Amino acid sequence: MKKYIILIIAFLFSALCLNVFAQTKSYPFEVLKTGKGKQSIIFIPGFASSGEVWNDTKAVFDKDFTCYTLTMAGFAGVKAQPNPSFENWKNEIANYIKDNKIEKPILVGHSMGGGLALAIAADYPELIGKIVVVDALPCLAALSDASFKSKENNDCSPMITQMTSMNETQFRDMQKQTMPRLLEDKSKLDMVVDWSVKSDRTTFGQMYCDFYNTDLRAKITQIKCPSLVLLESYFINLKPVIEGQYTNLKTANFQYADKGLHFIMYDDTAWYLAQLNNFLKS
Repeated sequence: MKKYIILIIAFLFSALCLNVFAQTKSYPFEVLKTGKGKQSIIFIPGFASSGEVWNDTKAVFDKDFTCYTLTMAGFAGVKAQPNPSFENWKNEIANYIKDNKIEKPILVGHSMGGGLALAIAADYPELIGKIVVVDALPCLAALSDASFKSKENNDCSPMITQMTSMNETQFRDMQKQTMPRLLEDKSKLDMVVDWSVKSDRTTFGQMYCDFYNTDLRAKITQIKCPSLVLLESYFINLKPVIEGQYTNLKTANFQYADKGLHFIMYDDTAWYLAQLNNFLKS
């Protein structure tokens, strides 16, 4: 009898350990879960942005969908993790989907988040139901250099040094100069700048460098799910170049905003929500 009691205690202890491990497994992002729909959406923000960038979008869709909104580690005040990389973030978002048994989610990604959506759908095609890419390209560097090729073992230390050597005032001033080129809605400028300023500077430099060295143009041929690509209004002038980068994405549906800049969800809200609504509910 004593032997069986010891076995039962050992079993319960093992179960407790497994449960604690499951609850405390660390991913390189924070997650906010809202809504109770059968179909799930995973929102992936862009470079140095908070998951709050999706607040207005979620307000529309979490009535009908379960929404998982990410903020990546080191961005917008979320605690940084060592050695961040685009590859690791891609794999860990996929692991989160598998670990939480999220059935065929729709990925909605802005900017670098759109790049992550493309990479996940390419490397884990069986996991994903649909993707929405909001103003992102398979290869950002190729927009200015068509002959660009990714470097192996790319050294990001110069970029990290540049970012970490600035004091907060210098860094904020740099972001205040940059953001008006990406966002027309002046009411949102301070908020978006603050997300950058609250970001870990090492993560900022590392991920900017890493994403700029990423080329998904060949990889996206592996994507099988329906794909909506929403692009800022200026890109209509570069349509052959933009869609040329997406040649291998056979499921792509391209739509160009009527106005505004990179933050389409703020600059052309009605158009953006209409496009999402048609695609997500079709």
